Amino acid sequence: MTGRARARSRGRARGQETAVPGASHARGEPEPPAPPPAEGELVGRGRQKSAPVPFSADAVLQISAGFQQVKLGERGGRRRDFNDVGINTRRAMEHVKDSKLGTSGSPIRLTANFFRILSRPEWVLYQYHVDFNPPMEARRLRSALLYHHEDVLGPARSFDGALLFLPKRLAQKETVLHSETRNGEKVQITVTMTNELPPTSPVCIQFYNILFRRILGILDMQQIGRNYYNPKDPLDIPKHSLTIWPGFTTTILRYETSIMLCTDVSHKVLRSETVLDFMANLRQKCGGERFPEICAKELIGLIVLTKYNNKTYKIDDIAWDHTPNNTFTRGDKDISFKNYYKTQYNLDIVDGNQVLLVSHVKKLGPAGVAPPGPAMLIPELCYLTGLTDKMRTDFNIMRDLSAHTRLDPMAREGRLNRFVSTIQGNPDAQAEMDKWGLSFDKQLINLKGRVLPPERLFQGSRSYDYRPTDADWSREMRGLPLISSPPLENWLLLTTRRTSTEAQSLLQTLGKVSGPLNIRMQRPVMIEYEDHQESLLRALQNNVGPQTQMVVVVLPSNRKDKYDSVKKFLCVDCPTPSQCVVSRTLSKPSALMTVATKIALQMACKMGGELWSVEIPLKQLMIVGIDCYHDTIAGKRSIGALVASLNQGMTRWFSKCVLQHRGQEIMDGLKMALCAALKDYLKFNNSLPSRIIVYRDGVGDGQLHSVVNYEVAQIIESIKSMGHDYMPKLSVVVVKKRINSRFFAQMSGKVSNPPPGTVVDSEVTRPEWYDFYIVSQAVRCGSVSPTHYNVVYDTSGLKPDHMQRLTYKLCHMYYNWQGIVRVPAPCQYAHKLAFLVGQSIHREPHVKLDDLLFYL
Repeated sequence: MTGRARARSRGRARGQETAVPGASHARGEPEPPAPPPAEGELVGRGRQKSAPVPFSADAVLQISAGFQQVKLGERGGRRRDFNDVGINTRRAMEHVKDSKLGTSGSPIRLTANFFRILSRPEWVLYQYHVDFNPPMEARRLRSALLYHHEDVLGPARSFDGALLFLPKRLAQKETVLHSETRNGEKVQITVTMTNELPPTSPVCIQFYNILFRRILGILDMQQIGRNYYNPKDPLDIPKHSLTIWPGFTTTILRYETSIMLCTDVSHKVLRSETVLDFMANLRQKCGGERFPEICAKELIGLIVLTKYNNKTYKIDDIAWDHTPNNTFTRGDKDISFKNYYKTQYNLDIVDGNQVLLVSHVKKLGPAGVAPPGPAMLIPELCYLTGLTDKMRTDFNIMRDLSAHTRLDPMAREGRLNRFVSTIQGNPDAQAEMDKWGLSFDKQLINLKGRVLPPERLFQGSRSYDYRPTDADWSREMRGLPLISSPPLENWLLLTTRRTSTEAQSLLQTLGKVSGPLNIRMQRPVMIEYEDHQESLLRALQNNVGPQTQMVVVVLPSNRKDKYDSVKKFLCVDCPTPSQCVVSRTLSKPSALMTVATKIALQMACKMGGELWSVEIPLKQLMIVGIDCYHDTIAGKRSIGALVASLNQGMTRWFSKCVLQHRGQEIMDGLKMALCAALKDYLKFNNSLPSRIIVYRDGVGDGQLHSVVNYEVAQIIESIKSMGHDYMPKLSVVVVKKRINSRFFAQMSGKVSNPPPGTVVDSEVTRPEWYDFYIVSQAVRCGSVSPTHYNVVYDTSGLKPDHMQRLTYKLCHMYYNWQGIVRVPAPCQYAHKLAFLVGQSIHREPHVKLDDLLFYL
C-alpha cells in the first residue's frame, strides 16, 4: 500500500468522513433504512432501494443511443442540423434517401428479439414546467406538495423537481395550485405547459426507457451495471462455487416502422465465495510474509458485488490498517463500520479483524456533489464476480457454465416470450403501463431477410466451393497450392531440451504439409535455449540477423513474459516475422497434421504470402480497417491500428499502429497512418485507389458524431495531401459486434440460427441511418450474433446491395481462419495488430514489417 493510501486510511480511522455503500452524503445524513417512499416522494438519483425510480429531467434529456438532445419549446423537439451535432447520416446520401434495401439473395422468414410498443391513438406526452412561490429548496418537499393534487394531475405523473410529465393536457396552459407545508406555510404552485412530445420524440424515447426500468423494479429485478437480473431465481453450480443470476438487457428505440423494445437474455456470474474467503485461502497458500503483496496483486482491479444493495464496485486499494471497528463521521457523530451495517442493513459482521477494501466511486452524489471519500467495503459482505483467467482455461467450468448460459435459438426465443408474458401478467406492472396508455406487443417481431449466395474461393490455379451451412473450407483447401508463398530458406527453430521431441515432430510434419501447399521450406537452424526468459532473449540476440526470414519458437508453457519478450524483440528491435507455439499444442500426434498445416499457413502469411481470394469486381479499390485497443500497462494508452489493402485481390495488406493518449478511442494519428497506406498503395500499383472504403470497428453509438465530424475529416485531409486533384470515392462504415439484436430463422417449423450470409436491412434498422445487419459466421452451439454495419459517410454511390455483398465477401478473407469470420478481414487484422501491441509490445512495430501480416 502506498504511503498516501496509508495516510488516507489513518485519517479515516480518526473519524474523517468516508463514503460507505448505502450511506447518503447530502448534509452528512444517512439514508433511511429502506421503506419505499410514499407516492410522490423522490429519492436522490440512484439512491432508491425498492420502489421504482422516478423520472428525472436530466435522465430524460440525456443523449442516448443515436438520439440527440432536443430543443425544448418546439413540438416534438427538433433534431439539430446534421453538420452541427446530428448523426442523421442517411439524409446526407442521395442514393439511399428513398431506399436502403438490397435485392440479391434468397428470401428467408425471421423473427427478431424486438417487441413493438403500442400506444393509444394520437398518444402525446405533455411536458410542464413547475414553479413554487415561495421557492422550495428540498426536492422531496416540492414533489410531495405537487402530488397532493392528484385530482388535477391524474394518477400518472413524473416530476423531477422542475419538469413534470403527464399523459394528458391540463385544462389551462397555466394551472395554478395551492398547497400547505406541515408548518402551515402557504405555497403557490404554477404548472405551465411547455411542450407536446409525439411518441417518436427523443425525449419520449428516454421516457419509455425510464418507464420500463420502473416496470422491472416492480418485478423485483435488480439492476447491476446496465442490465437487470433476478436474484430470486439463481442457477447454482456448487462444484465450481458459482452462481448465475438470469437477467435481461433492454433498450427502447425508434426503428424503421415503430418504436420497439429490444431485449436479450443476459447472465451475471457470481462466485459463491466472499472476498474474505478468497483472502483466507490465499493466506494459507502463500504464507504470511508475501500475503499483502500477493493479495493486492490478485484483488486490485476486480469487480465485487455487495448483495445488501446489489451494487458493483471495483477494488482500487486495500486499507491494511483499517477494520470494521474503525469509525467514520455520519451526520454529526462517529459510528463504526460494524454498527453502521447492523443498524442500516441488520447485518452482523463476524470477523472484526478483517481489513477493508477501498473503491474510488466515480459517480457524483446528490446535487452533483462528489462523495467525500472512497467507498470502504467489508470483504465479508463482498462477493467476487466474473471468472478468473484460470477459470476461463478450465474446460469443465466453461462447459458447465455454457450449459446454462449458451442458449440455442428456441430456448432464447422462449425465454424472451416468457419475459414479456410475465410483465403482462403482473397486475402492478400492467397498471403502471395502463396509466400512461402504453402496452407491449405479445409476440416477437416477424420480418424478412435475405441469404446471400455463397462465395467461390480461388486458390492458386484452382477454385472451389464450400458447404454454406458450415462456413468453413479447411477440408476443401487441403492439398491445394497457395496463390503465392516466398521460399523459406533461412530460418531458425528455437526449443528447450525438454521440448526438443515436440520440436522435431513439428519440423517433420511441416515438411509433409508444406509440399502440397507449394511452400518451399528448407531445413532450419536448430537452437537450444535454457528454460528462462534471459536465455531465450540471448539466443535471439545472438542468432537473428538481417538475412533471417522467420523465427519459430517452441515454448514449454504459455507464460506471457516469454511470449512478450520474443515479440518485443522481433517486432521492434530486430524486425523479423516470428511464430510461437506452445509444446502442449504439439503433444497430440492425432492433431499434429492439422496444427502443422495452420502453422505453415501462418508462416507463409507472415512472410508476405497470399493464401486464397474471392472475386471482387470493383477495380482500383482500397479497403481500410481501423480498430483500437486500450493498453492497461503502458500508462493506459490507446493503441490505434490501421490495416489497408494493397492489391485487387485483397490478399496483400499494409499495417500501421499509432500509440495514443490514455483511454482515447478515436484515432488522432489516423491522418499519418492513412497517408502512409496511400503512399504504399501507389508504390505497389503505380496509381492511387479510385475508391476507398473504411471499416471502423470499436465505436459506440455515442461516438458516431466524433467519427462523422472528426475521423472522416482526417480521412479527407489525408486524401487531399496526396494531391489537390485527387478525389477518390469514399465510404466510411462503422462496424459493431457488441449488439443485443438476435435473429431466429423459421425453417420447417423449427426455430434455428439463420444461415451464414443472412442480411437484414429493414424493420429493425434505424430510419436515420444507412445501416444493415449481416450474419456471417456459423456457430455449433448457442445463438449466432449478427454484426451491425452503419454507413456514416458515403460519396461512392455504391448500391446498398453492392455494399452488403462486398462486406460479406471481405468476411472470407481473414487468413488466420479457413472460414467466414464475423467482421470484414481488415477489421479483424486491425484488432489483432492493436491487441499484440497493447498486450505484448507496448511500442510501435518497426516500419520494415508494415507490408507483412506479422501479427497473425
